[in-house]
Amino acid sequence: MDIARLLLLLVVVNGAPILARWLLGSRGAWPVDGGRRFADGRPLLGPAKTWRGLFAALLAGILAAPLLDLSPLLGLELAAAAMAGDLLSSFLKRRLGYASSSMALGLDQIPEALLPALLAMPYLQLSLAEVLWVVALFFAVELLLSRLLYRLGIRREPY
Repeated sequence: MDIARLLLLLVVVNGAPILARWLLGSRGAWPVDGGRRFADGRPLLGPAKTWRGLFAALLAGILAAPLLDLSPLLGLELAAAAMAGDLLSSFLKRRLGYASSSMALGLDQIPEALLPALLAMPYLQLSLAEVLWVVALFFAVELLLSRLLYRLGIRREPY
């Protein structure tokens, strides 16, 4: 059942920035990269990666963890790892020429599930096979939930 708890936490954490944008609009939507550009002239991360979203994810990790019988500190650490994966994927997408908020199948899902799953291994006694299951399940769930949130008018894109 540790796979299910971790998967649920990842879904909550990764959904928090989307819900924060839906609830708060443009309030607090300061870009994490401050609008800076990398040596290639492209944005470092892009305008969609905001401090509001980052803080919403970290807070969601702290609040959701005890509901899943995990410590708030572990929830914070796993949320931070998920957001590090998300920021890494945005950085890589900008280097590859993808526009902000565009879809890069796999690159949009794998880092934000893999990094926290690897971090959780010793705490939840997960095997490498279980880590891979978490990543695969998150990949599928994230794609399905994105479409649902889009149909509900919560997400701007269906991916």
